[in-house]
Amino acid sequence: MIASRETIFALSSGAGRAGVAVIRLSGPRSGAVLCALLGRDIMPKPRHAIYAPIRDPQSNERLDDAVAIYFEGPASFTGEDVVELHVHGGRAVIEGVLDCLSRQDGLRVADPGEYTRRAFENGKMDLTSAEGIADLIDAETAAQRRQAVRQMAGELGTLYEGWRARLMKALAHIEADIDFPDEDLPDGIVPVVHGDLRAVNDEVKRHLADNRRGERLREGFQIVILGAPNAGKSSLLNRLAQRDAAIVSEIAGTTRDMIEVHLDLGGFPVTMVDTAGLRESGDVIESEGVRRATERAENADLRLVVIDRSDWPKIDPEAARLIDDKTLILINKVDATDSSAIPASWQGTSVDGRALELPVLPISAMTGQGMESLLQLLETRVKEGLDFAGPVPLTRLRHRRALESASDHLDRGLQTDIAELAAEDVRLAVREIGKITGRVDVEDLLDIIFGDFCIGK
Repeated sequence: MIASRETIFALSSGAGRAGVAVIRLSGPRSGAVLCALLGRDIMPKPRHAIYAPIRDPQSNERLDDAVAIYFEGPASFTGEDVVELHVHGGRAVIEGVLDCLSRQDGLRVADPGEYTRRAFENGKMDLTSAEGIADLIDAETAAQRRQAVRQMAGELGTLYEGWRARLMKALAHIEADIDFPDEDLPDGIVPVVHGDLRAVNDEVKRHLADNRRGERLREGFQIVILGAPNAGKSSLLNRLAQRDAAIVSEIAGTTRDMIEVHLDLGGFPVTMVDTAGLRESGDVIESEGVRRATERAENADLRLVVIDRSDWPKIDPEAARLIDDKTLILINKVDATDSSAIPASWQGTSVDGRALELPVLPISAMTGQGMESLLQLLETRVKEGLDFAGPVPLTRLRHRRALESASDHLDRGLQTDIAELAAEDVRLAVREIGKITGRVDVEDLLDIIFGDFCIGK
């Protein structure tokens, strides 16, 4: 355990008025401060909750009646002595207790993520588990929660450490051949371990070829609504959001910038984006909105091309340029006309010359006609894009870059039979994987990783 000179404290529960608030202390003076607050000399029994008044040790003012729990290190979240004070969640109570703690010798307010950072530094978890905690705190849907729980529980770290251990074993064999050439070792040890290196490299490559599902699940599935001005894009956004998120007007070009709405579809996070109507315009602001809409659509996971029923089957050229197999065609305003002649699919050619057959859905953003079918289709597409089975997927660009670098080193190491060259490439691959879990010197990464945490965690 890494000894800490300072004892830290912070509000670990959410800010605002609540029935109960949790204030956490961690460090060598945690137990002594608890005894001072309780007005007793004997330390409470570890992991046993006690209910008692807590008082300011200097003024003897009664601050609250609280539940206090003492966790003796290393059997605690941080690996240090930890105290949790469960007080009433009123603002005055919280501020009174925090002010009292700030006046105690050797105590200071915790930095963002400092509790989890100390847990990592004291060997209670690896970096992937720490990042899983951050993701769990930020999770807004069931799928995000499930992914974060698996990562927090160590599934990702176990996978990466398994690869690292296998590479370390192969590296030991290669270095033995280098250091002890006169010993009775198999001839040509490098070709012998090539099979082990290739097996790990193949697994890493399969892990990378996940269509970025884990990262997209963290960030949300991106759906962009496209179409000509007045096709009903903003009305569709409002219908899906079930609120007036965008201004709806008969004046063409009302939407000039992107409007985002975050939805939960079937337990998966979705960001729905309304965009400026696609058309040529002499208005500088509207033209910039069209440019941004096109750029956002090019990087979307799914595009909804909205067409006014009176314009069908004509498709706006700007929208047609973006149509591919990640597109749904929505014929809007069918409440005003007969929709029986609208086909169930559209056949055409993508911009790169591929033949396409895309679903066509008649809808009315005004009345809600066809919206149930649209939502079912959207849920299916989102689930296909984000759902997964098997090992927990990559969740961060940091992991992806390190694994890509490790795979590159292994590719190069597999191309040589010279032991010294192969050893250096395997050593670099081991280091890259170790960066993910924290098994190498990663001091430069820690401030970035834990700085994204909230205070009190």
